Amino acid sequence: MAKRAGSKTGAKNVLGQNPHAVREPRANNLEMAIGHEVRLFRKKLGITVADLATATGMSIGMLSKIENGNISPSLTTLQALSRALGVPITAFFKGFEEPKSASFVRAGEGVDMERRGTRAGHHYSLLGHIENNTSGVTVEPYLITLTHESDVFPTFQHEGMEFLYMLEGEVVYRHGDSLYPMQKGDSLFFDADAPHGPEKLVKLPARYLSIISYPQAR
Repeated sequence: MAKRAGSKTGAKNVLGQNPHAVREPRANNLEMAIGHEVRLFRKKLGITVADLATATGMSIGMLSKIENGNISPSLTTLQALSRALGVPITAFFKGFEEPKSASFVRAGEGVDMERRGTRAGHHYSLLGHIENNTSGVTVEPYLITLTHESDVFPTFQHEGMEFLYMLEGEVVYRHGDSLYPMQKGDSLFFDADAPHGPEKLVKLPARYLSIISYPQAR
């Protein structure tokens, strides 16, 4: 039986993602969008406007006007910038009217799903789904309800990562060769490529959130 991780485990680790970061407002016209991306790529390379001027053969004044969205650069100019910054020309248009999606599901309105390996008494409700998002990652949030005991429990194995959060009941959950007794409020985060699934149903009904993430198909 695997040991419970202490609540302070990893507390001193610093996360690379700042959940409170605020991005600059999205540009509302094409020139500003292009200028914003040029400045962003330049700063990522750690070079100055003067450095970029030398690399492209443009004047500092011209580059300043481009970055501030004061002029509309020609395709020849964009090509010179793309070569100097090491990005495709299309990258300069990324911030222009880029759609952002959201999925809202009311209580009890999740989409009932059948997953491979699902057995009687295992109910899966998909709580949201966004196709073709800009992150390059597919995320599938499920609300899983277990209501009836069965002689054999499903063992899943798939690409990506998975996060479980126990809402109700109690189960013993298997991940690889380890067993985790999970009660309300417990969570489990793991590499989904290892065999995993509920090994023993201790207290029913049991409900938990399962959030699966994996790279989008190319």
